[in-house]
Amino acid sequence: MRHKLTAKQDKFVAAYIECGNATQAALDAGYSKRTARSVGSENLTKPDIKNAINERTAELESHKIARADEVLQFLTSVLRGDATETVNVGTPKGVVTIEDNPPTIKDRMTAGKELLKRYPADDEVLKAQLRKLNADADIAEAHANDVKADPDHDGKVVINFDVPRPGGDKNGD
Repeated sequence: MRHKLTAKQDKFVAAYIECGNATQAALDAGYSKRTARSVGSENLTKPDIKNAINERTAELESHKIARADEVLQFLTSVLRGDATETVNVGTPKGVVTIEDNPPTIKDRMTAGKELLKRYPADDEVLKAQLRKLNADADIAEAHANDVKADPDHDGKVVINFDVPRPGGDKNGD
């Protein structure tokens, strides 16, 4: 939402955002040298001017930060080999500039890994690791069930190795 400012106030806002100095911004906006300091300071207390400075600063900052979809699009273009760069290569005859150089396989693999970090549910390696962790937890639980307190050993824990195996007796025969 743009605030209604006079032409001088609008110039003040633009100048203040650029230089960060209220006196200099007032001079740049056309205020006299005699009043620039007091007008600059006073302008920073006016709600419409403060809001205009805040809004325009936020607008400028938002253009400096990449959005998530921009990052994903760039990583995808690198992965697919669509992105190119200019590379300077030193040769015995001097420096050669290579334009529209496609990404290396290493760059493409890195882009792929970065993309997969954002979509972990589709990562087969992650799924395999999760299955292994679940299996390890099941094995640990089964072993814990085999451990029993032995009353003949003053409450010490002993491991029962005489667990019958499927298809054989307790000795594995």
